[in-house]
Amino acid sequence: MKSGSTAMNPQTEARIKINRRDAYHQAGRAVAIYLGNRQKQLPDVYFQIIVKPNEYPTNQPRRFTRTFAKHTVQIEGGRLIQNLPLSFVDTTHDFSWPQQEAFLCAFEADVINLLAGSLAEAKYMAARDNENFKVNLLTIEALKFYGGHSDLEIINEYIESFILQQAERKRKLTELFLAAYGFVDNRTHWNTISALAEFILKEPKDILNCEEVIALLESRLAA
Repeated sequence: MKSGSTAMNPQTEARIKINRRDAYHQAGRAVAIYLGNRQKQLPDVYFQIIVKPNEYPTNQPRRFTRTFAKHTVQIEGGRLIQNLPLSFVDTTHDFSWPQQEAFLCAFEADVINLLAGSLAEAKYMAARDNENFKVNLLTIEALKFYGGHSDLEIINEYIESFILQQAERKRKLTELFLAAYGFVDNRTHWNTISALAEFILKEPKDILNCEEVIALLESRLAA
């Protein structure tokens, strides 16, 4: 995996303001990418967490922005399937059965990892507001209110590429949603997500590389 990260200098760090919701969202994704994929015995995949200035126009009314923070947190990389096929059936026509199974497992993992970000943000918000984080109180569509709008667009592309029948798409998405919820709601996973989110907030860097994230997660899991 790649290495190297850039720490904010003291003057830059003093100006950094990251929305806590963003930090928990991306921490949820990062933990799912690393730990969730490892639990499924999937290949390592490179990712990094980046902090960059928000791209909102300076004259944009505040009520139209999701966050008033000056900086946003994003994950680059982390997907097992870099280029979605136009058709899973056509793409895997000559694949062996184990190859097809591996491809499907990667597809499911990528979707779960995307869902984990919004669900981590939702769980943080529930805890902050002293509300219950229950799966029956959540819907997939509601995740767009937890920073998941672009994630849901990508997820829909995955589902449309892999599954032809509409009813089967809905069933599979519900299955993966429940799997992502179970991952985030697991106490060990949630404590690890929280530790990473707080690290992002307290130790701002313009790039937090994969090795640093993994080292932090491993130390947290060992503790």
